[in-house]
Amino acid sequence: MFETPITVVGNVVTDVVSRRAGETNLVTFRVASNSRKKTDDGWEPGNSLYVTVNCWGRVADGVAGRLFKGDPVVVVGHIFTNEYLDKEGNRRSSMEVKATSVGPDMGRCQVKVDPRRPNPIELEPPQVEPEAASESPDAENSGALVLSA
Repeated sequence: MFETPITVVGNVVTDVVSRRAGETNLVTFRVASNSRKKTDDGWEPGNSLYVTVNCWGRVADGVAGRLFKGDPVVVVGHIFTNEYLDKEGNRRSSMEVKATSVGPDMGRCQVKVDPRRPNPIELEPPQVEPEAASESPDAENSGALVLSA
């Protein structure tokens, strides 16, 4: 089977839903990507693309609780058509993306990157001579450790 790669730039238009699928985390949401055309009178709405995004495993773990309805996103993954029967037994289909990467569209929002550190290094606090810390008059009141040279 061929996998068709796709990158979608748009906005999250539904609530982000987290659940378990067997032993794996699954996060789903829908993204709308809207184009606009520049005309002599300003901007005119163009075509729209709506896709359901499926995030599995580590991608799901990274998205869960950090992405919300209305957020501008960039989604990279593989697009496919999901065919199913609805409650009345009618054949339906939807465009879906199995995401390999999801991130904020930094051209339309501000972010603070907090990378996952799989094995954080524990740093020991520096050893300070007790008399050096007490030389600062504000050391006791500020809650901060102040060292003098």
